[in-house]
Amino acid sequence: MFRSIIRGLRRPLRPVLALAFAAVLAVAGVQVAASTAQATASQAAAPQAATSLPCDVYASGGTPCAAAYSTVRALYAAYNGPLYQIQRASDNTRMDVGLLAAGDYANGAAQVSFCANTSCTITKLYDQTSHHNDMPISWGGFWKGPGPNGSDVGADAMALPVTVGGHAVFGVKVHPGVGYRVDNTVGVPTGSQPEGIYMVTSSDYYNSQCCFDFGSAETSHNDDGNATMNAIEWGNACWFGGCTGPGPWVEADLENGMYSTNRGPNNADNPGVSHRFVSAWEKENGTSDFTLKNGDATTGGLTTTYSGALPNNYSPMKVQPDVELGTGGDNSNGGQGEFFEGAVTSGFPSDATENAVQAALTTAGYTAPAPPPGGPLHAVGAGKCLDVPNASTTGGTQLQIYTCNGQSNQTFNHTSSGALTVTDSGTTMCLDANGQGTTNGTKVIIWSCNGQTNQQWNLNANGTITGVQSGLCLDVSGASTANGALVQLWTCNGQSNQQWKLG
Repeated sequence: MFRSIIRGLRRPLRPVLALAFAAVLAVAGVQVAASTAQATASQAAAPQAATSLPCDVYASGGTPCAAAYSTVRALYAAYNGPLYQIQRASDNTRMDVGLLAAGDYANGAAQVSFCANTSCTITKLYDQTSHHNDMPISWGGFWKGPGPNGSDVGADAMALPVTVGGHAVFGVKVHPGVGYRVDNTVGVPTGSQPEGIYMVTSSDYYNSQCCFDFGSAETSHNDDGNATMNAIEWGNACWFGGCTGPGPWVEADLENGMYSTNRGPNNADNPGVSHRFVSAWEKENGTSDFTLKNGDATTGGLTTTYSGALPNNYSPMKVQPDVELGTGGDNSNGGQGEFFEGAVTSGFPSDATENAVQAALTTAGYTAPAPPPGGPLHAVGAGKCLDVPNASTTGGTQLQIYTCNGQSNQTFNHTSSGALTVTDSGTTMCLDANGQGTTNGTKVIIWSCNGQTNQQWNLNANGTITGVQSGLCLDVSGASTANGALVQLWTCNGQSNQQWKLG
């Protein structure tokens, strides 16, 4: 997607991986039993309405799903297979996460139990249609991913907790470098065959980089020219200039262009979409027209932001048998976003069908989980609080202790993925063992959250905080009690300068 522009935009990044799982971790540490009990209790909630699931509605409208994915629920009333596959870091064991019952919600409690005291990665998204177009982690493409041999990487399975229908489940948090792709699909429209797409995403997490896409792309994982893609792109990328408002927008990635209209920029009445859960829609008839829509996945109907002619030199479409999530067609992997469910359809869905699918989405019960428990981290021996000097958001800033003041630079959250996060000026950073150090004296700093083990911490019952990677204790250097004393890693020794209390 737009190689010349992307080259100018790409820059080295530590992958940004967002965080937080509500009510899974308690103040004193990981309490899997409690979170499992909570998830089990939520399973008593009513199941989905069996007659109103998206792919059943599409089929009734004569435009059946050709590929359908979700990590939170079934998209067919009769579906009772796996939703996605996860792999845990501790022993590389894999597990399929399925449903509570046919046509129901994901078994989030099984994931919580499986991933306890370790990290997990989503390695595959299962296609719920009979075509079995399952999406593994992408092998890469023209733009190399951060994984082995230039492949992309999988999403942190615990990074996007959400409540759907009263059930604790997990979405797919795509940070730069995460990507999934299946080549040589079965049943997915190709060439100039008409095609429709929808997905549920969020206005909480996006950027202007290329590309957070879901839909059809090139089997070569290269830019094969105009009209060789048909995907929804979500973000505030204004590729042709002249956009109205800050975004983000639902755009069509048709290759070599992110189109909000057939000329590129969005309409003047489309400043952007701001919903916790966004339903995004695109469809093209293969020869002349395409349409873009958006909605709130929790309530209301759809807004059409463009419906008209395809851009010049995009007729007929030349779509290939490939479905992707998280990257551009040539594996441009600077985009970020959230994915909960979505489908590619065979045929050009009618407005009535899309309205009915939107109505079905609003009954699913998407809600955000409560924020994770948090507060000040008290250094017991010093009677002070863990503190980010001057409320800095600069990566590499070493933490200190300071007189407790209740401000945001002394407020920490311990997430389900084991991170300790602090947020200032709208920027969330993670506690990090500098340089992935595992030796005494390693600085404890703030850094962009990336899900690596040097950013994972165990809050232990004895009051210590230990690094998952190193096993060393969070330590106030020199057992100092003075403001500004620096924090480091050190061999656990039971002394009070290694004792902490959250909250």
